[in-house]
This record gives sequence, structure tokens and C-alpha cells, in this order.
Amino acid sequence: MKIVDKINANIQEGKTFFSFEYFPPRTEEGVENLFERLDRMVAYGPTFCDITWGAGGSTADVTLGIATKMQNLFCVETMMHLTCTNMPVEALDNALNEVRKAGLQNILALRGDPPKGQEEFKQIEGGFGNALDLVKYIREKHGDYFGIGVAGYPEAHPDFIVDDEQQMKKNYWDSLAYLKEKIDAGADFIITQLFYRVERFLQFVEDCRSIGITCPILPGVMPIMTYGGFKRMTTFCKTDVPQAITDALEAIKDNDEAVKAFGIQQGAEMCKQLLDAGVPGLHMYTLNLERSAVGILETVGVLDTSRVPRSLPWRQVPSTRPGESVRPIFWSNRPKAYLHRTLDWDSFPSGRWGNSRSPAYGTLSDYQFMRRHASSDKRRDAARAAWGAELAGPDDVADVFVRYCKGEITMLPWAELEGLHSETSLIKEQLLALNAAGYLTINSQPALNGVPSSDAQFGWGGPGGYVYQKAYVEFFCAAEKLQPLLDKLDGAPSITYIAVNARGDVRSNMKEDSVNAVTWGVFPGREIEQPTVVDLVSFMVWKDEAFELWGSEWGTLYEEGSSSRQVLADIAGSWWLVSVVDNDHVKGNLFEVFGL
Repeated sequence: MKIVDKINANIQEGKTFFSFEYFPPRTEEGVENLFERLDRMVAYGPTFCDITWGAGGSTADVTLGIATKMQNLFCVETMMHLTCTNMPVEALDNALNEVRKAGLQNILALRGDPPKGQEEFKQIEGGFGNALDLVKYIREKHGDYFGIGVAGYPEAHPDFIVDDEQQMKKNYWDSLAYLKEKIDAGADFIITQLFYRVERFLQFVEDCRSIGITCPILPGVMPIMTYGGFKRMTTFCKTDVPQAITDALEAIKDNDEAVKAFGIQQGAEMCKQLLDAGVPGLHMYTLNLERSAVGILETVGVLDTSRVPRSLPWRQVPSTRPGESVRPIFWSNRPKAYLHRTLDWDSFPSGRWGNSRSPAYGTLSDYQFMRRHASSDKRRDAARAAWGAELAGPDDVADVFVRYCKGEITMLPWAELEGLHSETSLIKEQLLALNAAGYLTINSQPALNGVPSSDAQFGWGGPGGYVYQKAYVEFFCAAEKLQPLLDKLDGAPSITYIAVNARGDVRSNMKEDSVNAVTWGVFPGREIEQPTVVDLVSFMVWKDEAFELWGSEWGTLYEEGSSSRQVLADIAGSWWLVSVVDNDHVKGNLFEVFGL
């Protein structure tokens, strides 16, 4: 979807919105850290996020990869920056074609900064020398497909900021005339350069309107996070900094925490003034950090991290998975792995899982999905600290799961996010008891019966509805525990289950082609929605992934041939993965079957 359409919809509804900007890290470890932070921040509901092209076009390939994953795995409307720096037309064509193929519809068209080592921008042979020509080219080659943003400069472009007052006035109005040319050429909206004088931004907007620029203009807000970073950025951009800010920072420049706290306070005061003046939304320059940008938004009341609305229990992908409304519950803790495995599907389940599903799940070879905690020495050390430097046997393994349920550690191989889902607080004690008894849980949800869809913890789907869940738990257990457990489950008429080992042996009381809705919602004027299901076909795909993680994520932390690695290999080779649903969401007691 075009970002300008989302912006205009928010303006029409009177809804204040926000967005986040990131830059591409230069190392694989940095990219992984960005993805973890991005996952948390996308959950707050930004209208869009954007990723920069990198200074001098130095990170083009990284930007393309990050932008694709932001859109299709982190499920946020994504805008990719595209600059003229070191970019001949052939390279521009490749970038535009790649992002279009990935389902991205939004580009921020920029001239770009000079490459490293050059003081002035120089047009490359076969390329463009300014953003105006880039906007024209995108429209010429791709018509109306892309939404295009451009940069605006409340204080004029740094290249044209001079001391002479009369010349500066001329340069400012020349920059506005050039900005209008970009809009007239096909750009849809404007994001501004950083500024620290609200009155300067408001005057800029007024001046834009006076020359016929009517599109949305978003203020670019750069939180002050470190003294050195602030000085470098404002010097580079020739930003006019109020003396009060300079004086306040000079007094605390050696205290990093005080600078961060001041930055949040100052940013919040500035944003409040902007919102009071009628600005519809805030574009936050995050510098790939979370605390300051989120802290400012919370302070001004634009964001409440404890009450983030959800259209479905899981995050939807913008644009590229039209109509998708149902997923198997097994990947609840590994949603990006599920998205990756289903990228090539021609259609996605809508309304009912059985209406349109593809058996062709892709494989997971990317270390991001199967070797996340072994992808670097730093991550390996963190995982070993959480899961044990040595494992003497299954009891040590079970202790890791117990500590995870208690919140003493925050990572497991079967979870992409840190810590348990908040909804498991209702069944935390039962999960602790299950794990202590040797049933090692990797997925669960409590029963719900008519919880308002506006509920901060469990709600989804919009106002005025009610949501329901069947109690569900999924776990590994030793082979000797399986038959006694199945005898108990078979004696409970409301229970359905699937049990499978790594070899593919199956024990189940479900029909092979049956689909069991375990989450559903009832909303005014809409059909019943059932966004998560249990089905045997998908479980057989999931079990391969689940069993492999014992070795690829956990076992590889230890030396080949070590007793610790053998403990995990024995579990993966002989234990069973069991999925259990209590279909009585009103009076059922799933954990009673286990004797808890």
C-alpha cells in the first residue's frame, strides 16, 4: 500500500500517527541486532518504517535485503531510500525492480550525500544529479506503482545555507520552488530534515502552502541521544540550534544518561508543540535505537506500549499476502520462519484454512531462522550462559525450560521473540509445573470465553467484538511418558491431540484432513474470524523444524562429540512432540488431564 494513502486515511480519521527510520548496519551482527529491535518497535504500530540507502550509496545491497525483510517478515509498510550517489541508471533499475518484486511500493527519492572522501556531490556518468530527475525517472519507468516521498529542508539544504542574510533568503525560497518541482513531477509527500526550532518548521509548512504545495508534510524528529552524535549531526546539517539547548547540553555533556534523559524531555516538548499546532504525525529518526524515540512518543501520548491495537493475533504482511487471515498455531513463536516458508505460495488462506492452503512449505536454510543463536561468538556466549555451559542430562535441559517460564532467561531455540507471550500469565503456574514434570513446553495459550476485543492483553480485531480461544499446549516429552499420557488424553472427551517423533511416527485422535480452529472472534457486521488453527498436515511440516532446532540452535553451542551435544541429540532422536487442544473453552481444564 502507498504510504501517502495511509497518511491521508489517518488525517481523515483525525488519528495521530508516527513512523520510524533506520539505517543499514555494516556488520551481520549489527543487522541481527537491528532485526531484534525492529521486531519490538514494529509491534507498537507505526504507520510505516523506512531504511536509508547508506552514506554515498555504500550499503545498497544491505539496504535492499533489509527493506525486503522489513516488508515481508517484520510485516510493516516499508519505504526504501534511493539516492543518486554512485548509482548509474542500470543500478537504479535493478534496485527498483528488486523492491517491486518484493512487494514494496514506497521510495524516498533523494540526491544523496557525497561518497566518503568527497566534499561535494558529483553526478556519476550514466546517473542522475538530483532528486527531481530521480522522481521523474521513477514515474516514467513505473507509472503510478510507487508512492514517492521526498526531503524538505525547513532551513534550506545545507549546501545553500550561508551567512549572508539576503542570499540566504533567496536560497530558502529557491529551495521551496525546487521542492514544488519535485511534487509536481510526481512525489506524494515530504519528510523534513531534522530541526530544533518548531517555529521554523511551522513557517516552512506555511511557506510551502503559499506556493501551492498541498501534499502531507511530516516533521523529521531527531532525538538527542549523545552529546558527540548531536554535535556531529547538527554541524554536518548546519542546523540552527537554540541557545537554551546548547547551554543545557554543555552542562551535562559528560553524563550519557543525563543527555539521553534531556533528549527525551526536549524531544517530547518539541513534539507536543508540533501536535498542538496541528501536525498530523511524527517521523522519528531512531538511529537504530529504541529508548529515545519510543520514550518521546509515550510522553506525548501518541503511543501506549501497553495497549497496542491488533487487527489479528499475529502480524499481517502489507501488500504481498492479500486476504491472508488464517495460520497454523504451531509457528506462533516463530512467525518469521513461517512467513519465509510460505513466501512462494500463490494464494494464502482466507476465511477458512481449508479453502486455500498449499502443502508446499519451503525449507529453512538461512541461519537467521535455524542458527540465530550460533551465528556469532557473542550470540553463542549469550546462549550458553542461558542454556548451560554443560548439560549432564535431560534434567538440566528441563531446568532451562523452567527458568524460561519463570522469566529468569528470555531465549529459547523455538521462540524468535524474547520471553513468554503476555497472555501466558494466566497459565504460568501450570506451565511451570508441566516443565518441572518433564513436559517441555514450546507453545501455549489459555482458554478465553468472550473477552472484549478491546482488551489490552488479549484483544484483537477492532472495537465492539469478542474473542475466544481453546486452551492449547505443545511440548516435547520422553518416549516413556507418551503412552501413559495418551491414555489420559483418550479418557478426556474434549481433548484432541497429535503426537509425532522425528522419524514421523504419528499418534493422534484427529482425522488426517481435519482442521481445528483454536482462536476466533465475533465482530459487528462481519463473519466470524478464526485466525489460528491446528491441522495435521502443517504439524508434520512443523515437527521437522522443531526437532532440527535441538541441534542447529542448541547442539551447535557445544563441541562435536561432547556429552552436552549428545544429550540434545538423544532428545531429538527419541522424544515426541505433542500438540494438545481442549475443545471445551467454557468448562474445560486442559491441565487437569496432566494431574495438575
